[in-house]
Amino acid sequence: MMPSRFFDRLPRILVHCGLLLVAASCTLVEERIDRRAGGPNVPADTAVHMELAPTEKSNQIAAQTIPPGALKVTITEAILLCLENNRSLVVQRLNPSIQQTLEDQERADFDPAINADVSAGRVKGENLARSGSETESFTTDAAEGIISMEQYFPTGTTVALEAGTQVNDSSLYEDNFYTTRLGMTVTQALLRGFGTDVNLARLQQARLDTRMSEYELRGFTEFLVAEVERTYWDYALARRQIEIVEESLKVARQQLNETQELITVGRLARAELAAVQAEVAAQEQALIEARANEESIRLQFLRLLNPVGPGLWQREVDLIHQPTLPEIKLEDVELHVDVSRRMRPILNEARLEILRGDLELVRTRNGLLPLMDLFITLGKSGYANSFGESVSNISKDDYDALGGLSFQYPIFNRNARAQHRRALLTWEQSQKALENLSQLVEVDVRTAYIEVNRTKQQIAASSVTRMFDEEKLRTETEKLRVGKSTSFLVAQAQRDLLVSRIAEVRALANYLKALIDLYRQDGSLLERRSISVPGREPVNFSTSTQEIP
Repeated sequence: MMPSRFFDRLPRILVHCGLLLVAASCTLVEERIDRRAGGPNVPADTAVHMELAPTEKSNQIAAQTIPPGALKVTITEAILLCLENNRSLVVQRLNPSIQQTLEDQERADFDPAINADVSAGRVKGENLARSGSETESFTTDAAEGIISMEQYFPTGTTVALEAGTQVNDSSLYEDNFYTTRLGMTVTQALLRGFGTDVNLARLQQARLDTRMSEYELRGFTEFLVAEVERTYWDYALARRQIEIVEESLKVARQQLNETQELITVGRLARAELAAVQAEVAAQEQALIEARANEESIRLQFLRLLNPVGPGLWQREVDLIHQPTLPEIKLEDVELHVDVSRRMRPILNEARLEILRGDLELVRTRNGLLPLMDLFITLGKSGYANSFGESVSNISKDDYDALGGLSFQYPIFNRNARAQHRRALLTWEQSQKALENLSQLVEVDVRTAYIEVNRTKQQIAASSVTRMFDEEKLRTETEKLRVGKSTSFLVAQAQRDLLVSRIAEVRALANYLKALIDLYRQDGSLLERRSISVPGREPVNFSTSTQEIP
C-alpha cells in the first residue's frame, strides 16, 4: 500500500507535473523540428533576404533612382536595381513567408489549451416523505465550474489537468453541499499516433515546403538576373545596331551623291542611279526597324529594373558597359555538370519532394494501425458544506484512480489503405521525376557549354567576314569610279558590310549571353555575381541510396 503522504501531496504533484510537461513539450517540438528539417526555423524577414555584394560603382545608383532623366547604369547596377525594385520579384519574395505561416499552423497542434465550463440547473420533483407513507415535493439547485488545461505531445501523449467545484442546494437538506476536485488524465497512444516520427510528420512537411519555396525563389531570382543581363546586352546591341545603320545610311547617301555627279559628267549611265537610290531607301527602312527594336528593348529593360521616380517609360537608358570579350578560361564541362547536380534549384526541389514523400509514407503507414490508447486518471476530491472546507478536505486520504485501454479499428480500413497506396505511388513518381530532371539538367548544361564554344568561335569568324566585306566595298567603290563596276555591285557590297558589322557585334553579345545561360543552367550564376539568396545550400540526398520503404 502506498503511503498516505503521497496522496496528501497528489494535487501539488499533479500541477507540477503538468507544468513541467507543458514546458518540455515546447522544447521537444522545436528541437525535433530543427534536427529533422535541417537547422533552426528561420524568421520570415530573414528567409527572403537577398543582397548584392556592394561595389564602388553600385553605390552610385542610389542617387540615380530619384531624379528623372537618363538612367546611367553598369551591369552590376542594373542587377541591383532589379533586386530592389522588380515587381515580379517583390511578389515572389513573399512566398517563403506565406509558406511559413503554414509551418506555424502545424505547430499549433502542440500548443496547450485552457478550457472553462460553468453550468447551473434546477431539478424539481417529488420524493417519499421521511415517514414513508406520503410524498413531498423538493427542489434542488446545482451549479458547477470546471477549468482544465490540455496538452498534446509529439510522443502521442495527451495530458489534461482539471480543477472543478460543484455546489448543490436542495430543499431536502438544511445546508449546501460542495464538492471540489483536482485531477489529471494521461492518455498515451500505443499504436496509431505513437511516437514523434508520425506526430511531427506534418510539421516537418510544412518545413520542407518552406525550404522548397526558398529554392523556387532562388530559381526565379536566377532567371531574373539572367534576364537583366541578357536584356542589357540586347539593348547594347540594339544601340550599336542603330549606330551601324546610321553610318551605313550616311555612306549610301554619299554614294548616291557621287553617282549623280558621275552621271552628270557622263561617266555613268543614268540607269545606275536606281540601284543606289534603292540602297538608300533600304538603309532608311533598316534604320526605322532598328530604332523600333531599340525602343521595345528599352521598355522591357525599364520593366525589369523598375527604377523609382516619375516618368518611368519616358526614361532614356545609357549603358556604361559595352560588349567586350571577357578574359576568362572556361572550366571543363564535367565540372559544370557536377555543379549543376548540387546547385540547380529545380533538382533540390525534387529532392525535397522525395523527402516529403518519405514523411507522407510514415503518416499513411501509421494510419494502417489500430487505435489503441492507454489512459490513467488520478484525482482527489473534497466534500463539505462550504467551498473553503471542501478545498481543505482535498488534502485528506481520499483519492480516485482509473486506468484502462481503448481500442478501435475499422473492419476494412479502405480509406487508410488507399491513402498509403497513393503515398507510395507518389513517392515512386517523385523518384522517377528526379531521375528525369537530373538527365534534363545535364543535357541543358552540356548544350549551354556547346553554345558558349560556338559563339566564341563565331566572334573570330564574324570579324574576318567583316574585314573582307570592308575590303570588297572599298574595291567595288574604286572600280565604280573608273567605270569597271556597277552601282548594283557597290550597293550589294554595302549591304553585305552592314550585315557583317551587325553580325560581329551580335556574335559578341551572343557569347556574353551564352555564358550567362551556362551559369544559370549549372546554378552558379548568383554566386558568380555575389548575390546572396536563400536556397544556396544543396539538399544532402542521393537517389542511389533511396529504397522504397
